[in-house]
Amino acid sequence: MRYLPHTAEEIQKMSEAIGVKSPEELFHVIPDNLRFKGKLDLPLPLPEIDLIRHLKELGRKNETVDSLNSFLGGGAYHHYIPVAVSAITSRGEFATSYTPYQAEISQGTLQAIFEFQTMIASLTGMDLANAGNYDGASALAEAVLMSMRLTKRKKILIADSIHPEYRQVIQTYLTNIPHELISIPWKENGRVDFSFIQSRLSEEIAAVCVQSPNAFGVIEDIQPISDLARVSGALMVASFTEAISLGMLRPFGELGADIVVGEGASFGNFLNLGGPYLGIFATKQEDVRQMPGRLVGETVDIDGKRGYVLVLSTREQHIRREKATSNICTNQALCALATTVYLSLLGPQGLKNLAQINYTHAHYLREGLSKIPGIHRKFSSPHFNEFVIELPDSPTKILPRLRQKKILGGINIENWGKGLERCLLVCATEMNSKEHIEEYIQAMKEVL
Repeated sequence: MRYLPHTAEEIQKMSEAIGVKSPEELFHVIPDNLRFKGKLDLPLPLPEIDLIRHLKELGRKNETVDSLNSFLGGGAYHHYIPVAVSAITSRGEFATSYTPYQAEISQGTLQAIFEFQTMIASLTGMDLANAGNYDGASALAEAVLMSMRLTKRKKILIADSIHPEYRQVIQTYLTNIPHELISIPWKENGRVDFSFIQSRLSEEIAAVCVQSPNAFGVIEDIQPISDLARVSGALMVASFTEAISLGMLRPFGELGADIVVGEGASFGNFLNLGGPYLGIFATKQEDVRQMPGRLVGETVDIDGKRGYVLVLSTREQHIRREKATSNICTNQALCALATTVYLSLLGPQGLKNLAQINYTHAHYLREGLSKIPGIHRKFSSPHFNEFVIELPDSPTKILPRLRQKKILGGINIENWGKGLERCLLVCATEMNSKEHIEEYIQAMKEVL
């Protein structure tokens, strides 16, 4: 965007128009002792050519997942994004259309959302999906609230193997709502304790919440949990943080899930220092009126031409507050557009191939690290593109040594719960070549 400075004469005219002598008067409400006195210690202005050169020099000092050999995962994954995604999402027609309130002038945005919903419903094996939530964590929290509304129950069984930050968001959402969260422990193989679920399920439980792949990268066995939940009338809420896994794993809907939520950032959205991300939310047709967020539908106009409209929007801006199913913004339209473009470029087979590459790279890395004396695979259950290893020493000592070799070796999960001492969560995607993986394995041998 261009920088358009105002002249002194223009500033004076604007000040007179609003009844002040100068812009400084607008800040009279700030106490004098809190105001900065004097001049800011800034360098003198530079000619444009020198300024651009200086900014580029500063930029070269930044270190990112592209300049380092990164094996970080844990909810934020480094994937390749085709240039066509940015080319389309940066078009003014999309970038400025934040929310489609007026359907007659938002047909392009509405169609993009409709295509997004269709793709997500297909990937998750559910009847329908909304236009998107803030992120995976808020989507899971909304799923918990939805299950409580549907069942009119207050107790939730939630796996300890769900990402800890997701669990924190759920606790925040439920702060002022009568509830009881019952933690499901994980077993030595990294999966949830099925016998614990079996012993705690009753007609008081609203939902069973499980993540797969879970926070440790382990793939859960969803079907028997869903079958068990259904007997007691509880809902099965299945979640994920790594959307690429949907290209390989059987859809949650086919495994009996009632609500499927997760983080969709891996589908065409850059890491962006942590956001904005994209919450995915899908459910069954019969429960649609308790689903948070927007839903776009396809119809025909008076002339029989195809058109798109908002068929469901249950925010407190639209209906009575007590009837609202969500009081926050529930549409990450531009992020959902990136996902739509990304998935349309890959296609079903392309996504499947990409998932296979992730799976293969992670298993190749795991096998290589497991051969190093002192390193052990923590969990024996199947995993997708990340896994946990147990080190001979704390990751707090080993990770800095890897960092000196320009390797981001993983995430220290020692504080994620008991039994995770000296544990490191490691991830490999299509961005980690065989050479990168071999470099990491060799570096790990040297730093131990």
